[in-house]
Amino acid sequence: MASQVNGHSSGSDAQGGKSLREDLQEFLGGEALLHELDDLTKVNPVTLETVLRCLQARYAADMFYTSAGCTLVALNPFKPVPQLYSPALMREYHAAPQPQKLRPHIFAVGEQTYRNVQSLIEPVNQSIIVSGESGAGKTWTSRCLMKFYAVVAASPTSLESHKIAERIEQRILNSNPVMEAFGNACTLRNNNSSRFGKFIQLQLNSAQQMTGAAVQTYLLEKTRVTCQASSERNFHIFYQICKGASVDERLQWHLPEGASFSWLPNPERTLEEDCFQVTREAMLHLGIDIPTQNNIFQVLAGLLHLGNIWFADSKDEAQSCQLMDDAKCENKDGGLCISFGHTPREQGSIRTSASLLQLPEDPLLETLQIRTIRAGRQQQVFQKPCSRAECDTRRDCLAKLVYARLFDWLVSVINSSICADPDSWTTFIGLLDVYGFESFPSNSLEQLCINYANEKLQQHFVAHYLRAQQEEYAVEGLDWSFVNYQDNQACLDLIEGSPISICSLINEECRLNRPSSAAQLQTRIESTLAGSPCLGHNKLSREPSFIVVHYAGPVQYHTAGLVEKNKDPVPPELTRLLQQSQDPLLKVLFPMDPEEKSQEEPSGQSRAPVLTVVSKFKASLEQLLQVLHSTTPHYIRCIKPNSQGQAHTFLQEEVLSQLEACGLVETIHISAAGFPIRIPHQNFVERYELLRRLCTRTSPGSHSPSPDEGHSEWSPHTKGATLQPLLQDILHTLPALTQAAATPGDPAEATPVPVHCGRTKVFMTDSMLELLECGRAQVLEQCACCIQGSWRRHRHRKQERQRQAATLIQAAIRSWLARKHIQRMHAAATAIKRTWQKWRIRMAFLASKELDGVQEKHVSQVPLPLGSLLLPQAQTSLLEAIIRLWPLGLVLANAAVGVRGFQRKLVVWACLQLPMGNPSSYAVQTAQEQAGVTSIRALPQGSIKFHCRKSPLPYADICPEPSLHSVTGFNQILLERHSLGHM
Repeated sequence: MASQVNGHSSGSDAQGGKSLREDLQEFLGGEALLHELDDLTKVNPVTLETVLRCLQARYAADMFYTSAGCTLVALNPFKPVPQLYSPALMREYHAAPQPQKLRPHIFAVGEQTYRNVQSLIEPVNQSIIVSGESGAGKTWTSRCLMKFYAVVAASPTSLESHKIAERIEQRILNSNPVMEAFGNACTLRNNNSSRFGKFIQLQLNSAQQMTGAAVQTYLLEKTRVTCQASSERNFHIFYQICKGASVDERLQWHLPEGASFSWLPNPERTLEEDCFQVTREAMLHLGIDIPTQNNIFQVLAGLLHLGNIWFADSKDEAQSCQLMDDAKCENKDGGLCISFGHTPREQGSIRTSASLLQLPEDPLLETLQIRTIRAGRQQQVFQKPCSRAECDTRRDCLAKLVYARLFDWLVSVINSSICADPDSWTTFIGLLDVYGFESFPSNSLEQLCINYANEKLQQHFVAHYLRAQQEEYAVEGLDWSFVNYQDNQACLDLIEGSPISICSLINEECRLNRPSSAAQLQTRIESTLAGSPCLGHNKLSREPSFIVVHYAGPVQYHTAGLVEKNKDPVPPELTRLLQQSQDPLLKVLFPMDPEEKSQEEPSGQSRAPVLTVVSKFKASLEQLLQVLHSTTPHYIRCIKPNSQGQAHTFLQEEVLSQLEACGLVETIHISAAGFPIRIPHQNFVERYELLRRLCTRTSPGSHSPSPDEGHSEWSPHTKGATLQPLLQDILHTLPALTQAAATPGDPAEATPVPVHCGRTKVFMTDSMLELLECGRAQVLEQCACCIQGSWRRHRHRKQERQRQAATLIQAAIRSWLARKHIQRMHAAATAIKRTWQKWRIRMAFLASKELDGVQEKHVSQVPLPLGSLLLPQAQTSLLEAIIRLWPLGLVLANAAVGVRGFQRKLVVWACLQLPMGNPSSYAVQTAQEQAGVTSIRALPQGSIKFHCRKSPLPYADICPEPSLHSVTGFNQILLERHSLGHM
């Protein structure tokens, strides 16, 4: 195994590698098919050589994702691949019944975590740990996963909730460019290297819809603001301001074209991340308005001008250091820094910086030049001029303090914009994107903390998947041949162990009230921790240093400046100076707090211990690991094919060192031979007891439960002895499930997948878990169909009963209505019939009276009493009815036949509407009173034959001669009525 120190090879086992290649020569003859292996557990034998060749073959075929058991290996393509991250592909993985059957992808990992949240299997919360070296693609992977969750976790029903979800998703996605602009920088290995760690918590509600997010950051590399290594750059935001600001903004922020700043190296390099407009739009979507943005950029411009302030050595220690000429100043590395202005000192960088920061110029300069000391029990104040190095340190401290507070404020603004109410979300999916393992020619406290964090994450991986799996197999009574794996516990004991470690020694140096010596610190570390196998020493190094053998390789750390960086001292006068600023943003970042002022002046006996950088970072890291331990972790290992960032270039030596460092081969060994799914007996029975229905139906043997037993409910408090028969009944269904899931042409799928029942848990593979879930879904579908059929049958019967009842009610109502109608019709008919019979009888009576007992003369001279002349009541009613129908009576009166005698007289009476009274007052002449038969109609010209019923004459066939003075027809009626009216 090759070992490297700061990127240089120190030795190799050539003989072992040669024998290994000879053993694998026959297998590697089929290298053309290696790119088809999408899971490294299928490679046989599993060695570094075979794994490396498989990854190289897939990388050449533009297949950048490969499964490695429980881990996904992601190769950085170093080129745009749009179709690999399109929304259509996201939806394809989300809609797939089994995403594991598709090609390995980060979307498959994201979909697996999302479905785990939906299944509510403990632990419900999920976390994805993206690890790898700097430049391996961790930031891009996290960004794509956030886009994936924004697509699949947004399915609201109403339009209003859809708009709210879109706004939340957009804010979450817009947090990426803002945090990358203020927290990422260009390094030797990566153009967009994250100089801070972040844990993004995507919050989901009970319906698994994204309601918000929260961002937690770790250890911002704020020293990069004032110090950048050779060929590296400052944070992206400084270059975005200088390249993307408008002419008016440049004039406002004192950033003319061609301006040079000592804290802005390599400005000629143009990167994709130097997009100022994208940052401004993202900030606007997060709720940071344009005036606040301009205020932020004004403060950053003030920091750039602050970096152009240089001090000259003072000839007298009692005098403060004076400023150097702005036109030509010497930086820390001995080079020259050319300023944009050739103005006097009063008009130089100090004035511009004070103007942009809205600080008084003289107090700013005095704070940088003079140090305030409090001594004695009375806390007497002394002022001492600072040396040139101290002045530079105080200037750098001021810039780092402002930038760190600004970064924390931005994170709080982002959280307030995207974080959901605690009552609105129930589960979360965490994305951890931390700095990769770093090893530079010169490594200090920043690299020590970064590599310490990677060691902790590696230990979490080892503890979760390697050591925990093997130990659990042994405890559960499973036959298992242990795999030797690389454990980094010894390295962690060296860094953070108790009672003595590197961190404890550095913190102790910070607590001692004495000047720190780099050589003395090196001696203490080497002498105190000499027994650690992970501690080394480079005897050829001219500078004081020590070597730590990390899991990814040995790294040499220089002790110079280590203690000062760990103290991270902030002089109180710098904080008080910034509190005097009139800038609105600085007033928010540095508020006037009376409690803080009282804490800055403690007595010498009650002084609180200093909280160092290592202590704060260690505490935040422990908190992060507690969150990770409470979730179901998923790992994505990012691999960098080459350190130059070139596409289609696969350097085996560099990839091999990364595979060795991350323990990928040990992971493949255990994942291929082990059982990643472990379910307690109680949870297994609770979830898969439904499968006993299949057992009852498919194999009614001795192990099949009785019908009563199949429907009995299982109590959560059932003892282990009772659980075993239930477990056996469930496991007996697996052959039937395997046979049902196997395809006819694939005998491998029909082979039973091993499932082991331990003392307290059931162990199985992912494929067996999918098989059980399919069987459970089948049973649930059958139960649902049965319930649906029963419900439809019940609903049909209910509807039929309702229809019959409605029919019966309708029939009863119709019968009642018909009876009522018939009764009314019968009553009306009876009344009509009775009236008609009375009228007919009356008419018959009148007719018979007219024919049989008519008198010769109707006009009598003898007056009769009035009462005796009145008609009967029935006749009066009949006459009134006939009078109302006088047109009909008129027709009948003029009819040639049909009405005779008194009937004609009544009709004429009714038609003429003669007044009721004495009949002697008028006279109507009838046919019997004349010599012949006459008619009120005009006499016909021919002969007329009359035949009257009950007439004394058998027939009448005469042609009467009308009188010469008579008028016949309708005129006769009118004349008679007129003559009667005058009588």
